[in-house]
Amino acid sequence: MDRTNNKSRRTFIKNASMASGAILLPSIHGHGMVNVFNEKKLKIALVGCGGRGTGAANQALEADDHVQLVAMADLFEDQLNSSYGHLYEKYKDTGKIKVKDKHKFVGFDGYKKAIELADVVILATPPGFRPYHFAYAIENDKHVFMEKPVATDAPGIRKVLEMAKLAESKRLNVVVGLQRHYQENYIKVNSLIKSGELGKIMSGQVYWNSSGVWVRPRQPEQSEMEYQMRNWYYFNWVCGDHILEQHIHNIDIANWFIGEYPVSAQGMGGRMVRKGPDHGEIYDHHFVEFTYPSGAVISSQCRHQPNTMYRVGEIFQLTNGKVDTRDAGAAKIYDMNGKEVRSIENSKGHNPYQEEHNKLFASIRSKGVINDAFNGAKSTMTAIMGRMATYSGKVIGWEEALASELQLMPEQLSWDSPTPTKPDANGNYPVPVPGQAKVL
Repeated sequence: MDRTNNKSRRTFIKNASMASGAILLPSIHGHGMVNVFNEKKLKIALVGCGGRGTGAANQALEADDHVQLVAMADLFEDQLNSSYGHLYEKYKDTGKIKVKDKHKFVGFDGYKKAIELADVVILATPPGFRPYHFAYAIENDKHVFMEKPVATDAPGIRKVLEMAKLAESKRLNVVVGLQRHYQENYIKVNSLIKSGELGKIMSGQVYWNSSGVWVRPRQPEQSEMEYQMRNWYYFNWVCGDHILEQHIHNIDIANWFIGEYPVSAQGMGGRMVRKGPDHGEIYDHHFVEFTYPSGAVISSQCRHQPNTMYRVGEIFQLTNGKVDTRDAGAAKIYDMNGKEVRSIENSKGHNPYQEEHNKLFASIRSKGVINDAFNGAKSTMTAIMGRMATYSGKVIGWEEALASELQLMPEQLSWDSPTPTKPDANGNYPVPVPGQAKVL
């Protein structure tokens, strides 16, 4: 039995969303990686200074003793200043915060200036921006940590895949915030599956069912662009719907454990609870069946509805047993009779969010290469394909989805740009209707 004490996985999940705007800054534990043979100061730029970006910057600063945050960029000055204040207060006595006022960049083009000043870039803006920010970082020879998902449309995915190849050729490190790939119990379960001991995955169920996330009310002085940027979660061009923004974690686990990406998806969804103008255009529930080349079928469900069943996790049925990762902190293995035969937990104090950055900086120091961008792009594409299926009500194939020319996210934006999604005279936004919605 691999039983040890650990933080609950539910805590990890809560911290993972960070969409509530909460900022998690754990205390310094002195576990930063030290390489006495390579003490070069690695300069970090943070692009996207919300709760998740601030948390990622904190983890990067803890991962290595010889790093400095030198630049920050965000659309909003108040958000940038809040992030800087939290980080400065924690690290003011360490010499790790070296952000001059002239290196705090506000606006749509600020990311370029921040990236140019750094060795390592943290990309944590809303996901619609990710392909363009990632491209600029790789073209300028920067190592990258970028949050999931990595795009909101197929053209964005193709851009990320192109840049993933360029990063590979340049031997640049890229870590994507699908942190379960850095979580001990998931790594052990994946190894167990790949060993063949449990047989072949035949089916599975993956879940992200919760009560939902924040809503930021419209302010009288806001333009439509500012309102949508402040409320980005509810607009597909910049968010991609919650099947993409959150449920990608569980969909990605299915891809990882099966070792394939699905060939098709079909499903249904809609809006029953979150259906006012303050919830933009996205659905509040999705159900998708993903079919894989091996014949495995994964049922995927996600929901943002208060006072309903909470469930975040995955279950897989194999030819020799069952794997259940829903339990807080542990993965359970069952035999064919439903008897629990093993519990796989994390080591005490293990934090996969921190481990992502530990591994990234260790690889940079050792001149190694980590490249999560290929899987990050393909798991993002899987979730986009699921959204295409629920919005259209049709069977969507992988190849046609990836080849889609429907571009949701503009390459260039300014505060004067028209928003891709526009409200009607009553302030309501168009909602996809199955059988009518254009998704390819």
